[in-house]
Parts: sequence; C-alpha cells; structure tokens
Amino acid sequence: MMKILAKFIPLVALIMSYGFTACSQQNKNETNKTTTLKVMTDSNDWNELTPEEERVIVHKGTEMSWTGKYVDHHEDGIYSCKRCNAPLFESDDKFESGSGWPSFDDAIEGAIKEIPDADGHRTEIVCANCGAHLGHVFKGEHMTSKNTRHCVNSISLNFVPEGQEVVTPDNNSNQEVKTDTAIFASGCFWGTEYFFEKEEGVISTQVGYIGGHKDNPTYEEVCANTTGHAEAVMVVFDPSKTDYETLAKLFFETHDPTQVNRQGPDIGEQYRSEIFYMNEEQKEIAERLKKELIDGGLDVATKITKATKFWEAEDYHEHYYSKKNGTPYCHAYTKRFDD
Repeated sequence: MMKILAKFIPLVALIMSYGFTACSQQNKNETNKTTTLKVMTDSNDWNELTPEEERVIVHKGTEMSWTGKYVDHHEDGIYSCKRCNAPLFESDDKFESGSGWPSFDDAIEGAIKEIPDADGHRTEIVCANCGAHLGHVFKGEHMTSKNTRHCVNSISLNFVPEGQEVVTPDNNSNQEVKTDTAIFASGCFWGTEYFFEKEEGVISTQVGYIGGHKDNPTYEEVCANTTGHAEAVMVVFDPSKTDYETLAKLFFETHDPTQVNRQGPDIGEQYRSEIFYMNEEQKEIAERLKKELIDGGLDVATKITKATKFWEAEDYHEHYYSKKNGTPYCHAYTKRFDD
C-alpha cells in the first residue's frame, strides 16, 4: 500500500502544479486583456436606460443616500457617463464626504457642465457630451484642498477599471470636433426631429420642452396646456459641415409657419412655431429669414425668442418616426428660399 501511495503522490503533485500554473496563466491573460469603451456622440447610439436610471438621468431625480454602488468604491480607474460612456471623473479625485453619495473634488477637464438651478440655491452638473443629469456641485465646504464637492448619483455612472481603453471622438479623429446648438419648435416634435436628424452636419437631436413656466414638465402636462411649453428639438451640429442659417431655412421649409398654435390637425400652444435663439447671431439670422418670407408675401406667425431652460422629453418620444419606420403626418418639405 505504501509503495502505491509513493508512486501516486508525485503524480497528484504534478497535476496540481499544472492546474495552478494554467489558472495563473489564465488569470494573467484576463488581467492583461483590455476592453474598448466607445464614447457615443449620437443620441441614436446612447445606452438603453432602466426606468430608475431614466428617472434620475433624464428627469433629474436623486437616488437615496447610501444606496449607490459607488459610495464605498475604491478601485483605480475612471467613472464614465451611464448614458453615453463619456469619461467624467478619475478615481484619484474621489473622496469620502460622509454625504451618502460618491464625491469628487475635481472632474476631467471639459467633461461636465454646471447649470444653476432655477431657485438659485444649487448648481446642477450634467454630462457635457449628452446632457445626462449627474447630481450637483458644492463649493466652499473645505472638505479637500480643492474646496469643491461634485455630489454624484451612482446610478448616473459606470466604472472603467484602470487599463481599459476609452475611445473618445478626439481619439478617433485626432482633432477636436467643435459643435454648435440650435433649438426649433414647429409643431409635434416627432415631425420636427424627423427632418433635422437626417440633415448633413447634424451630430445629434433631442426632443424636449421649452418656453414654459414649470420645471421638468411631463408630456401629459404639456399637452394639457398647463405649462406654457412648446414641443421642440435641440439640434447639435458641426459648424464645419453646416451652419445655423441652413438649419433655420430647413425649419421654415418643413412646416407651415403661418399657422398659430397649431400644425395641421395638432392644435394647442405646444404646437406653436417658434425659434429659440442661443445668441445674438442666431437671432439676427432668424429675424432676417422671417422678414424675407414676409416680404415675399407669406404671413409668418413664427415667434423668435431667447432660449430658456430646455427639458428633455421622455425617451419613448426620441427618434419616434425612425423607430417606427414612419413619416410625419403634419410636416412636409416646401421650398421657400431661392438658395
């Protein structure tokens, strides 16, 4: 019996040694393997959100304190946007604030935008790439040497471990893509978006509500004519491929700008024709084009108004006709300008 064991034990040791070596090599290979995470600039490609993620990211909600997966999280890497994958914060800038939400005393340069809340008490932070709601930023609390706390919902974030590659538009083209923004309202935003999302030079479109008096309105509230909002489309475009005047002409040529508070069978102030300008240059162009049409005999009712807060609409409205493979029932192209 002892002779059998003496012969068997070295064999077992050899098998175990090989197994440990193989597992070690496999773990090493998995550790060295990197995954590419692509940043998405087109809203058509954004990650699908769960209802709870949509409540926070789209409708600017807040998750309960101490419930987020990244509150007590200490790995090295980058925290990215849940909706578009854009890098937002580095792990080196994360600190324990005792607030119950992940806190960062700095953000990756150009990654976030700060938007003062309407009440003037707090400052919202959103992803600069896709506008996703992240949380709020607080300054002057003296928690770190940078004296800043980005208080972020875990549900708005993904974590990219160190060694995983994030491909941004700059990495793809080796040059910064400059963008500009325009906002147009021309009836049901399904039809408005249908034409703009197909236009050359347009990077992304987002349907939403603007020009009203209620924060974060719902579709039902807007349709009930209780908020004063217009259904509108925010158009992000590449100025090297198109310009504001071209887009404004498309606006005037893809709906009936003579109708007041309606577009075809859709009746209500939310369906009004209105251009919401972002700066004085856009205002001048819009007014000039409107005057050109009036001088040509068209009784244009389009309003030209300075842009206010744009509220993103519910996700099911986004790219409606593209998803349904349909065409607008109250929008059609009619050439109105000579060039």
